[in-house]
Amino acid sequence: MVCLGNICRSPLAEGILKSKLPKDKFYIDSAGTSNYHIGDLPDNRSIKIAKEFDIDITNQRGRQFSTNDFDKFDIIYAMDNSNFKNIIRLARNSEDEQKVKLIMNEIYKNQNFDVPDPYTGGIEGFKNVFMMLDEACDIIAKKLLPI
Repeated sequence: MVCLGNICRSPLAEGILKSKLPKDKFYIDSAGTSNYHIGDLPDNRSIKIAKEFDIDITNQRGRQFSTNDFDKFDIIYAMDNSNFKNIIRLARNSEDEQKVKLIMNEIYKNQNFDVPDPYTGGIEGFKNVFMMLDEACDIIAKKLLPI
């Protein structure tokens, strides 16, 4: 799960997807394309919204996406088109590029919608982002879990 700073959207996406999949079978992480918040906790508003849905994201710390992530992960979800492009720029080959997807395309096929960055807004924006990511993560979890 990748956004810009790794303190708002991607920590929520990480926490939500972790809550839907067995921890012993999946490794889920998040990162930012920037280095603004390396080592920082998620934004307090992300923590608050996650907690309202019984998800604890306080063990997460901001980190920057790197080319090594292409080796660690089978799927890399970008929260928006800008970060998608930043991730693709780091891809070493077409195999890396094929791992990168826009998370909202799970709900709206090939529409390339962004998850809005709630950072400069109020708590309601964080709740809206949570709901969007929860719906996308439901679809992702159903794809990843055997019937």
